[in-house]
Amino acid sequence: MTSLDIDALLSNTDTEIIICTGAGGVGKTTTAAALGVRAAELGRNVCVLTIDPARRLAQAMGLTELDNTPRPVSGVSPGSLNAMMLDMKRTFDEVVEAHADPERSKQILENPFYQALSSSFAGTQEYMAMEKLGQLHQDDSPWDLIIVDTPPSRSALDFLDAPARLGSFLDGRFIRILTAPARGAGSAIGRIAALGFGIFTNVLSKILGAQVLSDIGTFVAAIDTTFGGFRERADATYELLKKPGTAFIVVAAPERDALREASFFVERLQSESMPLAGLVLNRVQEVEAGSATEEQITAAAQRLRASGEFELTASLLELHAQRMALKERQKHLAARFESAHPTVPIIAVPAMAEDIHDLDGLRQIGAELADKNNDW
Repeated sequence: MTSLDIDALLSNTDTEIIICTGAGGVGKTTTAAALGVRAAELGRNVCVLTIDPARRLAQAMGLTELDNTPRPVSGVSPGSLNAMMLDMKRTFDEVVEAHADPERSKQILENPFYQALSSSFAGTQEYMAMEKLGQLHQDDSPWDLIIVDTPPSRSALDFLDAPARLGSFLDGRFIRILTAPARGAGSAIGRIAALGFGIFTNVLSKILGAQVLSDIGTFVAAIDTTFGGFRERADATYELLKKPGTAFIVVAAPERDALREASFFVERLQSESMPLAGLVLNRVQEVEAGSATEEQITAAAQRLRASGEFELTASLLELHAQRMALKERQKHLAARFESAHPTVPIIAVPAMAEDIHDLDGLRQIGAELADKNNDW
């Protein structure tokens, strides 16, 4: 197994963006925060963009809250660390405000369809994560490293696919159809198009309801005359993700579904020539090595129980045997991943005894990430 050299990656000043991705619930956010702390203590000026972190993680970085503005984290040197939590609606609002005059901006922001789109439309969170990354990665940025914790999507691939889908929707045929009558209303062809559009909208109003359709039409008319290029913006950030200064770290737990998801994502990155740094295999089971096998320990526990004595000792032996069995299952799953992807560097991070609740806990995770001897 090729070991992932985290310190080399973090210390390399050519590394400007690190994307932590993987299935939900595998520890991406904690990994991103731990990488941020370690990078800052290696001398980098870091901004960590998190998505929906647990309250305890914000507290671990010494922050009472995270919002859409980077906040400095104290107690980290010689570099610096800032952290923020993506507010997808606020980020969408900022895009509108940056491209529209105050009157047009107010019209868009108050539109019911826009409010639904910016709050809960499928793909909006992933699109706005890319928007925010683009905002943070400017020539005059105070950070030389940005670490992104990707959204907790149903699939890790959503981070790559959803922005393009949303961009295609906002720049696509449906939007052009809705805005066509307004653009061509003064011509004979425009009047014919408007007649056809009327039939089309009558059908839509039966499906969606007249008010919803009216809200969509008002939103489209306002946004079409103000700014466009949603797909182009998504494509530009997508190209940024392909540059040599970007590194993807896939995070997975040693579980069948999580590693299957990681495998899909690795194959996607490789097929599109995106810079994959390696895999973090998180929360692996550690068991002290000994001469006794799992079967021998289980048999000893059974003998103690049969004797009617030493119940506590028998319970401890059974627990130890269960952990040995879990470790073997995890090793088997990791070996299958490694066999399928022999060129992908891997680092294993042991399961922590308790939740991370302070900077020292994040430092401990960072040290485990950097320990190239963490193998099985």
